[in-house]
Amino acid sequence: MILQERIEMLFGSMQNPSSRQLLRALKQLGARLGDVIPYLKKPGNKPYGRQIIYQNDHIEILVMQWSSYLDCAPHDHGQSYGWVQIIAGCSDHWIYEISHDSLPWEKLKRKEKSGSYLNVGKGMIHKMGSRGEESLITLHVYSPPISGMKVYDLNKCAACIVSEDCGAWWPEEQKQQLKTLRLKSPFEIEP
Repeated sequence: MILQERIEMLFGSMQNPSSRQLLRALKQLGARLGDVIPYLKKPGNKPYGRQIIYQNDHIEILVMQWSSYLDCAPHDHGQSYGWVQIIAGCSDHWIYEISHDSLPWEKLKRKEKSGSYLNVGKGMIHKMGSRGEESLITLHVYSPPISGMKVYDLNKCAACIVSEDCGAWWPEEQKQQLKTLRLKSPFEIEP
């Protein structure tokens, strides 16, 4: 059975699934590198190339091929939650904390290997980047489909809500910047 048929069978009837249901279905899917190769998009000058391979009103599934030299920006996933499966390669994975309207700060950094599943909780801010010699390939499942994703630029003390066709990087095209927010540096926050 091809990947698209397996996805439809496992995810097609889900409505407002729990995080646990998404993980169970993702593990049952059993996607391997050979399954996702037809969907890979080269990253070009971005942190990753992304391809939506399945989407309905409740689920979005993407394949990403990562740059060997660019990390994505810290970001959340709007109102969505889900899982990332490391199909191939190795990733550094940073998790951030934020309070009020300040800049996020790094709370935790982990190395994630092929075969790992990363939980992306609602409201969680994180970033990823390829590490090692093997190309990083990831499979992402989110519910609901991502909208209202916020991308952070730590150098500019700013965040931007990006359009659905933008990834986890500061958009170059004005039409992808739905809203820009000025954030306080940790030094500006009153105790």
